[in-house]
Amino acid sequence: MTRLTNFMNDESGAAAAEYALILALIAVVIIAALSTLGTNISTVFSNVAAKLVPAA
Repeated sequence: MTRLTNFMNDESGAAAAEYALILALIAVVIIAALSTLGTNISTVFSNVAAKLVPAA
């Protein structure tokens, strides 16, 4: 019974799980931001390229 109580009170793995969740959330935010930013940058470059073609 003591081993079961010790196992239930052991929280050494909890910190690692919390860090993994935080890392996963940060990764999701970075991916979403880069996806949006990538689309906006693509639009800007397309507009610049369209204006450079008549100049050439």
